[in-house]
Parts: sequence; C-alpha cells; structure tokens
Amino acid sequence: MEILGLGVDICEIARMERALARHPSMRERVFTPEEIAYCEARARPAESYAGRFAAREAVIKALGGYRGRRWQDISVTRALSGAPRILLQGNAKRRADALGVSDVLVTFTHERTHAVAFALAVGQRRPREGSS
Repeated sequence: MEILGLGVDICEIARMERALARHPSMRERVFTPEEIAYCEARARPAESYAGRFAAREAVIKALGGYRGRRWQDISVTRALSGAPRILLQGNAKRRADALGVSDVLVTFTHERTHAVAFALAVGQRRPREGSS
C-alpha cells in the first residue's frame, strides 16, 4: 500500500449556514440524500455540512484535481463502525482508478467556528509510460 495523494481543507461553519439559508437548493446540488438525512438530524446541521464540504475539497486535492467535477461524485458515508468513509463515483472514481487509488481515507473535525478535513489517497501506484 502506498500513499498516492493527500489533501486538507477548512470550511467556516457560519459561511456554510449563510450559504444554506441563501440557496436552499444547495443541499440537493452538493450533498447526497444520505448526507442530508445525517446532517439534518444533528443539533447544528451546518457544522456537519461544513465537515462534508471540507471532506470533498480535501479529496479533490488528494486526487490532484480532475476535470468534469460534480459535487455528488464524492460523498461521505459511514462504515459499520460509524467512522466516515469516502464514496467515489463518476469522474472522481475514474480519476482515482487512473491513479491506482484503491481507497481514500478521511477524517474531519468540527470546532465552534470551523470544520477541517484531511484525506489520504492510498493504493498501488501505476507505472508511468516508458518506465520499467
């Protein structure tokens, strides 16, 4: 197993609260139904939305960026243990496959004012053309 990429992001919770209030459709555009249900069940939904938004940005960075980004191509689900897990689809999954990424590990935390996420792309590095 090899580390193929890493990313970190921070999201201001109050900014997420304002964005959700101004653009109610943002929930459905950015987050999956599973994420919305999870966040809306929390005492302060914007805190959980901010963590998931930061996680998406951290994953994009861990994958080195890619074309044709769609917000729901990266989502946060939960392992049986309750730990957050990243689910990749669409162009995010194609980018990860091209890099040899087998999993993207994620952790995030919420403080009073900010949410921070750290993503680690792991897998087997693909040999570059012309190398042996």
